[in-house]
Amino acid sequence: MHQRKRRFGLALGLALMAAPPAGAEGGETAEIDALFDRVTEQAQARAEAAYRRGAAALPEALRDLDYDTYRQIRFDPEAALWHDAGLFSIQLFHTGFLFDTPVQLHLVEEGDTTPLTFDPQRFRYDGQAAELLEQDLDGAGHAGFRLHFPLHRAEYQDEFAVFLGASYFRLVGRDQGYGLSARGLAIDTALPHGEEFPAFREFWLVRPAPEASRMTVLALLDSPSLAGAYRFDIAPGRDIGVEVEARLFARRDLAKLGVAPLTSMFAHGDTSAGPIDDHRPAVHDSEGLLIHTGRGEWIWRPLTNPRQLRVSQFLDAAPAGFGLVQRSRDFARYLDLEARYERRPSQWVEPLGDWGAGRVELVEIPAPDETHDNIVAYWIGDTPLKAGEARRFRYRTHTFGASLPEAPQARVVRTRHGWGAVPGQSDPPPRSRRHFMIDFRGGELEGLAPDQPVQAELDLSRGRVRHLQTQPLPDGRGWRASFRLDPEGGQPADMRLRLRLYGDTISETWNHVWYPDESR
Repeated sequence: MHQRKRRFGLALGLALMAAPPAGAEGGETAEIDALFDRVTEQAQARAEAAYRRGAAALPEALRDLDYDTYRQIRFDPEAALWHDAGLFSIQLFHTGFLFDTPVQLHLVEEGDTTPLTFDPQRFRYDGQAAELLEQDLDGAGHAGFRLHFPLHRAEYQDEFAVFLGASYFRLVGRDQGYGLSARGLAIDTALPHGEEFPAFREFWLVRPAPEASRMTVLALLDSPSLAGAYRFDIAPGRDIGVEVEARLFARRDLAKLGVAPLTSMFAHGDTSAGPIDDHRPAVHDSEGLLIHTGRGEWIWRPLTNPRQLRVSQFLDAAPAGFGLVQRSRDFARYLDLEARYERRPSQWVEPLGDWGAGRVELVEIPAPDETHDNIVAYWIGDTPLKAGEARRFRYRTHTFGASLPEAPQARVVRTRHGWGAVPGQSDPPPRSRRHFMIDFRGGELEGLAPDQPVQAELDLSRGRVRHLQTQPLPDGRGWRASFRLDPEGGQPADMRLRLRLYGDTISETWNHVWYPDESR
């Protein structure tokens, strides 16, 4: 045990010397830094002890709440913390239903740390939930919290961030609706023995100065494999920006450590093979994975809802960023008046410091409908985390809309494919032949005359390509690359396509893997 403690201290000490964390606004920096160091010490102490699962069981009255009854419990906005002064306020989530493990919340105000105890007077219990007031709710605790700030109107504090369930947190900016989720960590995702879900067990909510436009949240994470201390410096606005620092301590060897994971949903859309019995043309929270590699290449990978589990790896070193993106922002694309998928945010992860060599991993899981999150993306370093070792990661994550301003090249706006037969052909090809059409827009393509020699460059892992060509789109704002693919037997074909003009690459790289067994 003493040897493990020495290794923890050496590894984390070197990491902290390399790049000091960003401070908070005003004169609170030193106090927050000191508090974060104490949370780090707690995480290290936990990792040096045997894992203990969560807190004690909920009060009996809350253990078997169904969905409808749980929804009848609402936080009273008049009881919001800090609502009487300053720009930020906090509302709380009740335990019960799926949220059976309370988290410990602490308020940090003027240098003092105070545990936030559960008080049923902060909640409204309507309908059947009113019966809970006659029960013993001692030990109910809180399931999580949400942060509020005046995003739209000065007199109203909008919800912009939620920490609820395991290590999940969700961000929503101005004129956006909740969609994808971020997570503290992803452990052993898509491995045969099953995924481990680390959870935030405690939070420290640091009250900002009344005029401050950002705030800090600290968290203690724990799981059978590791413990960790997290710092979130959060800046709300049109898009929500969060600087994250994670200090991790391993209890045991980790087979797969997914850093800065994003979780989303793709039910059906352009890449779906075969007819979909749904009046909505597309149903997804995100439609593609975007990667900015350490070499400067921008890669676009359209998402799919596969027939079986698919795991894709994008090797890289010192990555510049990755994210899950909802590019289509037109209501006509989805036709869903309730879900409003065109308002779902995209989210980007930008490493702060050199993450070294590793890979972005994309996991696509079969899902019957939109009620299942079936998309996960994260970073995995080449150096595994072993028992007794420490690791530190810093990154910035933020929401955005259709595109990133720092991505200057033409971007993919549509991926379509179908049977590669010609209508009326007397001797049609086998159903395995696919016709792909990829539409690009923006960048150098804006205002480009139709007679310009835009060319498509295609790399293919296996199979045969026919009729590769490019054509300007009728709206004069984009170009289409198209080709027909003959797969090699039942083997998947990994394809990479980009547009070039006068020898220069003018588009991001479209990447897609076609699995012949996806044909329906």
